[in-house]
Amino acid sequence: MSDYNAFKLSIAPMMDWTDRHCRFFHRQLTRHALLYTEMVVADAVIHGDRARLLGFDAEEQPLALQLGGSDPQKLAEAARIGESFGYGEINLNVGCPSDRVQSGTFGACLMKTPGLVAKGVAAMKAAVSVPVTVKCRIGVDDQDPEEALDTLAEGVFDAGADALWVHARKAWLEGLSPKENRDIPPLDYGRVYRLKEKHPGRFIGINGGIPGLDEALEHLSHVDGAMLGRAAYHTPGILADADHRIFGGPPTVFDPAALIETMADYCQRHIDNGGRLGHVTRHMVGLFHGMPGARRYRQILSTDATKPGSGPDVLRQAFAAVQPDSGRAAA
Repeated sequence: MSDYNAFKLSIAPMMDWTDRHCRFFHRQLTRHALLYTEMVVADAVIHGDRARLLGFDAEEQPLALQLGGSDPQKLAEAARIGESFGYGEINLNVGCPSDRVQSGTFGACLMKTPGLVAKGVAAMKAAVSVPVTVKCRIGVDDQDPEEALDTLAEGVFDAGADALWVHARKAWLEGLSPKENRDIPPLDYGRVYRLKEKHPGRFIGINGGIPGLDEALEHLSHVDGAMLGRAAYHTPGILADADHRIFGGPPTVFDPAALIETMADYCQRHIDNGGRLGHVTRHMVGLFHGMPGARRYRQILSTDATKPGSGPDVLRQAFAAVQPDSGRAAA
């Protein structure tokens, strides 16, 4: 990842969603978008089952590891471990509003201690040679987003951060659930645009409520990167034209039959290693959103694929219910 500016599009780190199976699937749709792990707590990286927590398929690259934590020494050690596993970027979570994250004094509550965030970034930068980045909110609770975001950005950039990804909402640590924090606080894209104007030479990316590539391209006229979250997960087919429209590659031909066969083979390997079909197919339910037969496809994956002993033929049976226009240029 020598040129961070290459990463104009990324898929957000999403707890319980962007595991290694989800990322392998997304990589079949876009070769160039930057993918992120779920947040992994630094203590878990240091003391836990690293193969389970950090293992990934080489095909997932380019891939970033998102860490949660607030102790600079632990973050540095976890970053070193992540780099040794082959991750091309280490990202610090300063945006997650969950109760569990707050109790560990990391995530969005770190917006209140920008100096500590800067120390964490500096420690990680000293420990690794890959890019170190931060993902944050525009503020938390009663903070003024103008002051809070400026202070955080200046601190992390001074500490050497290679990029700042901003979820363009406040997080309300008091009174809203994590789910509500993804929808209720109003989006303020203009706040992120103003931050970019202040830091023309820094990579600043935007996240939050971006429904597709049209909107991502609109944001890219103001900032350096656009990060898709739930839209990429629930309607992953939108990623099939990203390499063409976002990265300037040749027009994409979406071959759903070939994709299903690639994923069926991947499922078989996972099952052979002791896994279950549903571990993989749960991430594929929205693939044919809006196409004839998509409802039946979803039903099969949501029921038959979750049964013990299910194999990749279930995925093929689900696909047989769909009537995609095979060979069409991705829309």
